[in-house]
Amino acid sequence: MGKSYKIILGVLIFLLATLIFLEANQRDPVNWFPSYSITDKIPQGTYVFFENLEQTAKVEQVNIPPFEFLKDTTKNGTYFFLNPSVGIDEAEQNKLLKWVEKGNTVVISATYISYPLLDTLELTTAEKIRKNGLNNIPQYNFANEDLRSKKYYEFNRDHTFEYFDSLNGKQQKVLGFGKLKDDNSVPKDSLVNFVEAKFGEGKFLLHTSPQAFTNFFLLQDENFEYAEKFLAYLDTRNTIYWDNHYKNGKIIHTSPLYILLGNRYFKWAYYFVIIATILFIFFEGKRKQKSIKVIEPLKNQTYDYTRTIAGMYLDQKDYRTIAQKIRDQFFIFLQKEFKINVKEQKNYRQLIEQQTKISSEEIDQLFDQIKSLEVKPSVNKKDIEALNRLIIQFKKNM
Repeated sequence: MGKSYKIILGVLIFLLATLIFLEANQRDPVNWFPSYSITDKIPQGTYVFFENLEQTAKVEQVNIPPFEFLKDTTKNGTYFFLNPSVGIDEAEQNKLLKWVEKGNTVVISATYISYPLLDTLELTTAEKIRKNGLNNIPQYNFANEDLRSKKYYEFNRDHTFEYFDSLNGKQQKVLGFGKLKDDNSVPKDSLVNFVEAKFGEGKFLLHTSPQAFTNFFLLQDENFEYAEKFLAYLDTRNTIYWDNHYKNGKIIHTSPLYILLGNRYFKWAYYFVIIATILFIFFEGKRKQKSIKVIEPLKNQTYDYTRTIAGMYLDQKDYRTIAQKIRDQFFIFLQKEFKINVKEQKNYRQLIEQQTKISSEEIDQLFDQIKSLEVKPSVNKKDIEALNRLIIQFKKNM
């Protein structure tokens, strides 16, 4: 390595080390992605809630769709779904309904709950947005007097409030409600966000505010009480099956680079190795020997040769020979494509008609033109052009 290369490489390494130092000492930006994953400690993960749930009840994680999980009809307990949206398809819905009908419980906390399920339970939802302000700060509480708090539990971040706008009094029971902070446009306790819907011997607990179980919400003020009171509606004596299938965030990290890229220092060390390798290749990977002269391969001169010969015939105005060449080329084409020898097979016209979509009239017109040029005393340029057009049309209509 020359002296100039060493200086350049040293400067690049110094700049890279400075960049790594600055990056390593910079605070990570807050990740507001709504993952709802039990392994995520970001604001909208559910690490805190799940950790406390495991201390309260026996929890079993479910990483497969409900349709597969409920094939085992011996399982009993509570099936817990928590995500911004839970779009259960028809087959899964039928499985869930049968499972609940036998006396089990399904909890769904999601801003969007699949319409077919809501329709079956005779429920509809709507959303509330403040008209007299820019921010929509949701606040939650419970309907039960023993669980209701004097002060609403607040999700201190702009968020649309989803609620149930129609209920069937015989089948549903209001368990919780909410409002938007500083919004007096609706009567108190009128925005229902938590209901119990009986079905057979079991029940559905439907909740439209999943953000109430995120790390960000539970670690603010006394909001952890909301989750504790919510769990009062669950039978913790039986197993709680926690759904990991309907989740925005990944539960299982399939990439072997996850550990490296998940840690800031490992990540930059990994990048440093890659950049150092590229620099080494750039400075030391150059060819040390004389470059080998590129020998161009021989070109196919068939096309140029054909153009030259054709030009000679045209210059001499030997149109009869050109017509013969076109005819012979066409006969070779028939021999190659259809195994038809025009000169030896008398019924070649019928054979062509059987193997192509061309009508007998077009075939007769083409071969009559060829025969007429063979016996014609003088062949001109227009005769050749007419023959060529017929052959082109023949190949198009095959």
